Amino acid sequence: MFMPQLTNLQQLIFAFLASLVIVLGARRRGWLSRSGAVGAAIVGTLVFGLGGWAWGAPLIAFFVSSSLLSRVRSPHKARAAQHYDKSHERDLMQVLANGGAGALAALGNFAWPSPLWYLFFMGAMATVNADTWATELGALSRQRPRLITTGRPVEAGTSGGVSRMGTFAALMGALFIGAVAGLFDGAQIMRYIWLGGGSGLMGALSDSLLGATVQRIYFDDELGQETEKPWRRGQALRAVHGWPWMTNDMVNLWASLVGGMVGILLSQLL
Repeated sequence: MFMPQLTNLQQLIFAFLASLVIVLGARRRGWLSRSGAVGAAIVGTLVFGLGGWAWGAPLIAFFVSSSLLSRVRSPHKARAAQHYDKSHERDLMQVLANGGAGALAALGNFAWPSPLWYLFFMGAMATVNADTWATELGALSRQRPRLITTGRPVEAGTSGGVSRMGTFAALMGALFIGAVAGLFDGAQIMRYIWLGGGSGLMGALSDSLLGATVQRIYFDDELGQETEKPWRRGQALRAVHGWPWMTNDMVNLWASLVGGMVGILLSQLL
């Protein structure tokens, strides 16, 4: 896929300006908070500036597609949202949780060039995209999800809950990132699609597994349900299980790291 060749400095400047335009547009649409806008500008500049279009395109594809899907409304999603700690307006921690692994991969490839960094990057981006598509589209399902560890039916939005619709959406989101990455290597586009699909789906399932086992979960007595939120109206909620530091953002970050490693491992098989 032809793209203009730029020097490193030109690429960084162009990446910063492009990231700034995207961030300002996203901020106006309510996709990013102030802190999230700063984080997105940094991540975008590093990924696009150090990696070029082949790295920047999957990042943009994730951000735009996931932000658009977050605007799809339904009563099912409204009920599921009661469990979430964060809103659809991404803050700094959400941005770093979803794009931090990709930015680190771009820095690693700049310092120690290797094709493995890009495979890791693609797996990480496929994971966060898969997880976001599963969350946004899976919440539309009329069937109750089941806990990934026990198969017990749970309420929509429960950490660790999976459904057929959500799993299918995760696979589609992962394949989408693989396809975008493959556009920059037309000779191996199907390989990238399968790598993205496999690594993203495995990463998203690891996200559900972490959510069901070690993510910090609280109980809201007023609503009579479990939630990721540690506070309600200024009052601390009762913790029921999970590690204190394992927030949903940390789960997303660790899952993206898993997806990145799976991307490297699958590349040795495909």
